[in-house]
Amino acid sequence: MRRADRLFEIVQLLRRSATPLTADAIASELETSRRSVYRDIAALMAQRVPIRGEAGIGYVLERGFDMPPLMLTSDEVEAVVLGAQWVLVHADQGLARAAADVLAKVAAVIPEQLRAAIDDPAVITPPAWTERLDAGIDVARLRAWSLQGRKLHIGYADESGRETERTVWPFLVGYMDRCRMLIAWCEMRGDFRMFRTDRLGTVEFLDERYPERRATLRRRWLAMMDRRRAGSAGS
Repeated sequence: MRRADRLFEIVQLLRRSATPLTADAIASELETSRRSVYRDIAALMAQRVPIRGEAGIGYVLERGFDMPPLMLTSDEVEAVVLGAQWVLVHADQGLARAAADVLAKVAAVIPEQLRAAIDDPAVITPPAWTERLDAGIDVARLRAWSLQGRKLHIGYADESGRETERTVWPFLVGYMDRCRMLIAWCEMRGDFRMFRTDRLGTVEFLDERYPERRATLRRRWLAMMDRRRAGSAGS
């Protein structure tokens, strides 16, 4: 690996990591020596890349650091294309338009030899659903309310058709293979619930913000799902 590529990969590793990375961990990932990592980190810091390091703990990249545009690899282009394809056929109209814009932007900056990965891709996703049963639901607005941490009042029908009304705290919209899910804290049940958007009869978008932080709800829900998966695997 060229040194310029290695410097870029070090920044990418630090950017992706949620915890400090040791020189040993970086060296193992890049298949190089710890001494090379020390030299590369010093070079990056000399170029004013905001890396902080502490002996025995590791290195972190300070937030807010932005790198100039760099060329994508063939695999990276295909990853973008595959993800954009899925969004184009399965997501709501707002995200679908954004996916098309992303592909156009990538196509504008990559060299000619990589254009085939966009114009004639070697990857494909399942075709679009034949019918959108939640066509009357403003999924883009559900996403906006989740980001803003605002409450919803919904009318919902369960599998047996029994209808209830409840106030919920939305924090995620899940895009599954055949349906979309609103993931929220339910005031009526006092617990997390997943609501299929095609079973939402009514949705009232309330101005009131819910008291919990959205990130806290998301972490608690993910931890609950991890415990359930672990329990299922152990049974």
